Amino acid sequence: MRRITPHLWFDREAKEAVRFYTSLFPGSRTLSVTTLPGVPTPTGDSDTISWELGGHPFIAINAGPLFKFNPSISFMVNFDPSRDQGARTSLETAWKGLSEGGTALMPLGSYFFSDLYGWMQDIYGLSWQLILTKPEGEE
Repeated sequence: MRRITPHLWFDREAKEAVRFYTSLFPGSRTLSVTTLPGVPTPTGDSDTISWELGGHPFIAINAGPLFKFNPSISFMVNFDPSRDQGARTSLETAWKGLSEGGTALMPLGSYFFSDLYGWMQDIYGLSWQLILTKPEGEE
């Protein structure tokens, strides 16, 4: 089966958002930025950015204010202390960064399913669920 690549639609802040996300998650980087000249959008030229978040492929596009993110779709990021001794710290760092200008939908805390979990919508409107895996549980 082929890998699914999320394609995120931004008004005009795709480059800024990609820089922000890649700064928060280890194993993340921008792969390429392409400006599509002559492809007018309500807010200017269209840029596409290919990038990786924790090694997973993503694409972001500047394409105008036609569509907005909402919490019905979110990205769940698993921080696994059995694979990374700094998992808790990495989760807390990502939460702090994503929280700036964002809204907590479920505050970062302890829940019956995880010692540390939080669900939030960031400054760009994208929803994130960050979870610390129980070391004795499944990957």
